[in-house]
Amino acid sequence: MNETMVTLVGNAATAVEFRETATGGMARFRFAVTPRRRDRETQLWTDGPTSFYTVWAWRTLAANLAGSVGIGEPLVVHGRLKVRDEERDGGRRTFVDVEAVAVGHDLSRGTAAFRRVVRTEPALTPPPHHGPDGGSEGAPGGTTDVSFAVREKVAVS
Repeated sequence: MNETMVTLVGNAATAVEFRETATGGMARFRFAVTPRRRDRETQLWTDGPTSFYTVWAWRTLAANLAGSVGIGEPLVVHGRLKVRDEERDGGRRTFVDVEAVAVGHDLSRGTAAFRRVVRTEPALTPPPHHGPDGGSEGAPGGTTDVSFAVREKVAVS
């Protein structure tokens, strides 16, 4: 099956909504893309019309988005383009979605620090102890179970 893959550069327009489903996590957020062009006559930069997309993510990517992305942050989104028409309020509307394969911060507009998520199997032990700053303290050997911290942050949001 042929799919249309796109890479979009823009900003998170809404907070990431995260939900647990029977098949794993699901996240979605609105993404704004505004083209910027140099006007040769005025020698100034001008913004074009903003396009909005709904970005959908599943499983691990969904959980990582919920713990990493805030409103207004510059992002690069890569995924499958989905265009759908629906009847709503007596009129026909077109919706453009992107089923994300990868999402990252746009490093041409700032810096980021990558933290690898260590997934652990559910155990019969209590959750990790929190340090004075509220974060999970490392386990022996220098590894950290960040998945608990991400779930905890999502629950607070």
